[in-house]
Amino acid sequence: MKNFYKNNHTKALISKDPYLLPYKKIITERFKKIAKTAYMLTKNSKNLTDFASGHNYFGLFFKKTHWVFREWAPNAQEVYLTGTMTNWKPEKKFQLKRVNKNGVWEIYLDKKELNHKDHYKLYIKWAGGEGERIPSYAKYVHQDPDNHIFSAQVWTPPTHFKWKNKKPKIRKNELFIYETHIGMAQSDERVGTYKEFTKNILPKIVSAGYSAIELMAIQEHPYYGSFGYQVSSFFAPSSRFGTPDDLKELIDTAHGLGLIVLIDIIHSHAVSNVNEGLALFDGTPFQYFHEGLRGSHPAWGSKCFDYEKPQVLHFLLSNLKYWLDEFHIDGFRFDGVTSMLYHHRGLGKAFTSYDDYFNNSVDEDALVYLSLANYLIHSINPDNITIAEDISGMPGLALSADKGGIGFDYRFSMGIPDFWIKLIKDIKDEDWPISHLWHELTNRRPDEKTISYAECHDQALVGDQTLIFRLIGTDMYTHMKVTDENIKTDRGLALHKMIRLITMSSAGNGYLNFMGNEFGHPEWIDFPRKENNWSYKYTKRQWNLSTDPILKYKFLKNFDEKMIETAKKYSLFSQGTPDLIYEHNDNKIIIFMRANLLFVFNFHWENSYTDYMFKAPPGKYTMIMNSDEKQFGGFNRLNSNQTHFSFTKKSKKHSLHYLSLYIPCRCAIILRKETDNIST
Repeated sequence: MKNFYKNNHTKALISKDPYLLPYKKIITERFKKIAKTAYMLTKNSKNLTDFASGHNYFGLFFKKTHWVFREWAPNAQEVYLTGTMTNWKPEKKFQLKRVNKNGVWEIYLDKKELNHKDHYKLYIKWAGGEGERIPSYAKYVHQDPDNHIFSAQVWTPPTHFKWKNKKPKIRKNELFIYETHIGMAQSDERVGTYKEFTKNILPKIVSAGYSAIELMAIQEHPYYGSFGYQVSSFFAPSSRFGTPDDLKELIDTAHGLGLIVLIDIIHSHAVSNVNEGLALFDGTPFQYFHEGLRGSHPAWGSKCFDYEKPQVLHFLLSNLKYWLDEFHIDGFRFDGVTSMLYHHRGLGKAFTSYDDYFNNSVDEDALVYLSLANYLIHSINPDNITIAEDISGMPGLALSADKGGIGFDYRFSMGIPDFWIKLIKDIKDEDWPISHLWHELTNRRPDEKTISYAECHDQALVGDQTLIFRLIGTDMYTHMKVTDENIKTDRGLALHKMIRLITMSSAGNGYLNFMGNEFGHPEWIDFPRKENNWSYKYTKRQWNLSTDPILKYKFLKNFDEKMIETAKKYSLFSQGTPDLIYEHNDNKIIIFMRANLLFVFNFHWENSYTDYMFKAPPGKYTMIMNSDEKQFGGFNRLNSNQTHFSFTKKSKKHSLHYLSLYIPCRCAIILRKETDNIST
């Protein structure tokens, strides 16, 4: 592990971006710190994978004839196992022994002392206080339906889950992610289950053409309305959706259907709840987290990990390995990376200068952790996928270690959905800045892989709006019948299709969609909370809308399916970057080539152009798709499958090649370049 990073890694990073040269010393010191930390962590282990095995040591295990339980609580003076077996009272028989000076506690119990589905907790005493705690490595945590109190639960079913399907081959350049939430995936006003998702939702995702699912809110969290972003038990799949075996069945079935399975991993912070989480676990605020103001997130009200501590690194790295080993997932979307990387948590920062990435505001320990996490994940399986949710644009974040990066496979292009909102909300259609739009869609570091999206779950939550609702508004409730003519609905459907197609076709290396948004789900997400009288009315998906023959939602569903099918058929993301052919701000036209496909967009609100001429590579072009088709809710102003030939205009010095097309207003067209035949 001494050679975890080499001297040429700094050179590799700077060679891709000369603007990094003034920061050469800082970059080199970062790599040295990563290497030093890796060596420190693994000096008593074979490698980082061996080190990240805390889940095989801490927590509760059955060992053939007896139970063993271990916990790390350095400030504790006494530790007891309590639960249904002790009537929730600390008993001498269930008292743990401190086994080393680092604060590890341990107990061995006879086989008969614990049984499958027994509930248990820890009772910890420290100087000046005591209290119940859920074990930090608890693998299954359950909430009592009557008193709503959480406790760990023994999960040792008589028959172990047997995996049936191999993981599908991961094609990292064909990543079409369907972002999902188990609990709100059903159509009823209640919490959905893993089993329901497996039976009812996975087939929909496969039919829609997506190649990966991203499961949100999997790690246990006490408050359902947190969307899973206030984690209390990091090793426990949320029991509100079912059992660990139910989740395994979901993942196994997804693999059998050819879907890659990613989960949101929340290592940027933890819930501040004392009874359910890690806060004040052993009576101190600094066991897992920073002490004082630095230990609390000012916007989220949560606890911030101290990534400098070896025990915290052990906990978090083991957590990653646990999900990979135990649940056979294919990778992670790391939430809140910007919050991790900077002491200011990214709050109120615009990140307009390279100095922002190399000054004292960077949490170097967090950067080290993220690098080690990526190294670990890819050491376990090089095909595993990691995605960073980062708004700051930290250079090298999505580069492999040998190229001088932190190691993520992808980063989200988070500025794109924000820009779409800005256009729709603040700028009239006739004033849309076409060149600026193209810049925002393609503004990314050329050496780092990115995933684009027009909207994700963020835009669907109460406090925000989905794109379709921003476009149509309340007319969605009264004018979505196929027979109903409505100018706002027509505009909304047309732009919804165009926005999604241009976002996907101009994307770097992948595309993401939140469930239901592909067919223009009409309502927001509002989890049960005090403000809505704990209602489940808006915590569901109305799948029936997308197949109802009398409603227009089916048109958006048809379009999304055809869009994904076309992108996969022509290996869109494997064919380099989009090549801008033509743009015209006044006419609201954008035209570009990618994967031998010509994409034509007319965003003009009323002007349709006949014989619209522009320079193009010579050849024969066949229309393979357009957003104005009847099956997509359009006006059928174009003849499908029509062919066009380029023609030549000769000058004294050289010949120029042109195409001439009919481009209806608010319409997108895809043509396939077939030959180099030139009409003169």
